[in-house]
Amino acid sequence: MSKKRKAIALFSGGLDSTLSIKLIVDQGIEVIACNINTGFGSTKDRRAHLQNMCDQVGAELKIIDIQSEFLQKVLFTPKHGYGKYFNPCIDCHAKMFEVAKRIMIAEGADFLISGEVLGQRPMSQNGDAMNTVLNEANVEGLLLRPMSAKRLEPTIAEIEGWVDRDRLEGVSGRSRERQFELAEEFGLEDFETPGGGCLLTDENFGIKIQDFNTYGDFEVKDIPVLKWGRHLRLKDGAKLVIGRDSEENEKIEAIENDKFILIKTDGIPGPSSLLSINSSTADKDLAASAILSYCKTDPSQEYNLIFDNETVTATPLQSRAEAAIFSIFK
Repeated sequence: MSKKRKAIALFSGGLDSTLSIKLIVDQGIEVIACNINTGFGSTKDRRAHLQNMCDQVGAELKIIDIQSEFLQKVLFTPKHGYGKYFNPCIDCHAKMFEVAKRIMIAEGADFLISGEVLGQRPMSQNGDAMNTVLNEANVEGLLLRPMSAKRLEPTIAEIEGWVDRDRLEGVSGRSRERQFELAEEFGLEDFETPGGGCLLTDENFGIKIQDFNTYGDFEVKDIPVLKWGRHLRLKDGAKLVIGRDSEENEKIEAIENDKFILIKTDGIPGPSSLLSINSSTADKDLAASAILSYCKTDPSQEYNLIFDNETVTATPLQSRAEAAIFSIFK
């Protein structure tokens, strides 16, 4: 009896990676779908969605956290530079395939797959970039891209006959027509609308990272701080993050980061906020007034706020425009 082959899939949870897994599972190959968490994938908890898609195509889900490794080795020193904003796409993909290869070896798997489509993304999925990733991650021959396989050189899995190349796809370009056809053919449900989900491709998010790193070392525990609220940099350099709605207030209150203190209004509805723990007295006073300016308050009246366990009394700024002067977005 021939050995049952096993593949490690780079799994974003998107349609392309889901279809790629399905194309391989349908050839009798066991697939472990690895979702690599860099910390910048989304503001939403996608675990339920990831599991749902894996269940539909018959793959095992593993979520792999590489946040620390990504910060240390990729984000601030990308060998191949950034995209339009703060997105080191080529280096990011290479790191993910490097991690996937480590998992492949640990799991005793035979090859790797990904959902990449030739020509779909201008920076990271053109022919040169896709070859660069193979070389950087040392996975040439090991990495099969089922959605575009017929337009690429045969891989070990195809050459050895583990995978029937004729049952793979030859998709290229940005059109999703073939993907939607396959989704209907396979009966996939609840798949995500195609589109980029990486926060690093967002201009404002990149500005938040650069601002944060200017005033101190950026660490894994700082990532959640960037995902919520209005970001202000006060006169003496303190960082102030002010929640914009009840959902953000809950997210901010849940953040555990010893660089910040939590501020809440006392006796009146208002935002939850974070302030640098080493703030000057002047910045603490300014933060209190700025926070109150985002409440239904009277600038001539005093109000209480709770700075961790300390009660602080302050008056609001005359208008939100005075607070907005300190926004990091100019």
